[in-house]
Amino acid sequence: MPEDLIYLPDTPCIPGLSFRHFRGESDYAPMAAALNASSDADHVERAMTTQDFANVYTHLVNSDAYQDVILTEVGSQVIGYARGWWVAEENDGPYVYPLVGFLMPAWRRRGIGGAVLRWLEQRLRTVAAGHPPERPKFFQAFANEAEVGLAAMLEKNGYRPARYFHDMVRPTLDDIPDFPLPPGIEVRPVQPSHYRPIWDAGVDAFRDHWNATSPGEADYEAWLHDSVFQPHLWIVAWDVAANRVAGQVRTYIDQHENEKFGRRRGQTEFISVIRPWRRRGLARALIARSLQVQKDQGMTESALGVDSENLCGATRVYEDCGFRVVRRNMIYRKPL
Repeated sequence: MPEDLIYLPDTPCIPGLSFRHFRGESDYAPMAAALNASSDADHVERAMTTQDFANVYTHLVNSDAYQDVILTEVGSQVIGYARGWWVAEENDGPYVYPLVGFLMPAWRRRGIGGAVLRWLEQRLRTVAAGHPPERPKFFQAFANEAEVGLAAMLEKNGYRPARYFHDMVRPTLDDIPDFPLPPGIEVRPVQPSHYRPIWDAGVDAFRDHWNATSPGEADYEAWLHDSVFQPHLWIVAWDVAANRVAGQVRTYIDQHENEKFGRRRGQTEFISVIRPWRRRGLARALIARSLQVQKDQGMTESALGVDSENLCGATRVYEDCGFRVVRRNMIYRKPL
């Protein structure tokens, strides 16, 4: 019997069903297949490649792939997987233990998802035992509006919605608004020497947002190797007098996803403005320039995600730029 098998006390009675730990690079392709099959079944527009998995798993933060990942197999076929990790929120906020999981549609509603969830929760309790006992602790999971089965399973296991997020789309890149930059600001082409100031400005801008954390050097290195790291498409504003980054839109284009769904969509994402420059029109001006960059790249539409309770009124800003809400998603939490 392989030493990496995992015993689940409530394993469903399904011939050939087994659970095991992560084995390394050889698991990337079957895990990607399980994720994509799960996403397609739920009508979630997501496309992950083997290379995407390599990027993610080579730069995991606060997660040990060989301990915090569980794969589900029937015979020798991987039909699903799940992973957990942890983050510590800013300002002595709670420790949060996110978890994600995917299961091929043919094997759903047989008790597999619930059994995996309970194993992963127990694994994360073990991890949490090493964290400060006085800080609140929560399990956390994300469910797309279309993932009704996942939402039902989470609620059955004691999770409740904690926050809502919107997917927004601008269905055309015609009639891009002309929002001027505020005085004292200039947009500069991104150079490698700018990467760290851009990263630091983004981290600082989000310190007062919900679920904010303090990223470390490992997070920075993971960012540099992310598949959506496309600095030639970014729009970065500099405060001329202070010579520092005032705001940014880290635009990217997912060509693989576009090919899968037969579209030409850019992503107007990672939008942030530091505090001294908020409510002065900078975000709108940067978004408009990002949209033009996407159009110049041959895109015909754009998308972004937003916290529905963003303290800066981001949804309204994005609507002013032509985006419309197309889907509502939930973050669920459960006290650990």
